[in-house]
Amino acid sequence: LKVEVRLFGRYRELAEGASIALELPAGSTVADLVSELHRRSPGRLPARPVVVVERRPAADDVALEAGHEIALIPPVAGG
Repeated sequence: LKVEVRLFGRYRELAEGASIALELPAGSTVADLVSELHRRSPGRLPARPVVVVERRPAADDVALEAGHEIALIPPVAGG
């Protein structure tokens, strides 16, 4: 399963790019994706980053499919 994860804000800066291409096993979930990102870049992401799949926040158990639009959205602070 090939996926491309779009990055925004601080995540884009940390990865030095707008996206990351990953190869995951068939049947992978959002939790599997986050685990792989943590494995590749230890300490660079929070334990539970906000993952958006098909423009909607996704729970850990959401199954990923080739062609899904996936993004990591950093926390936003403001006042």
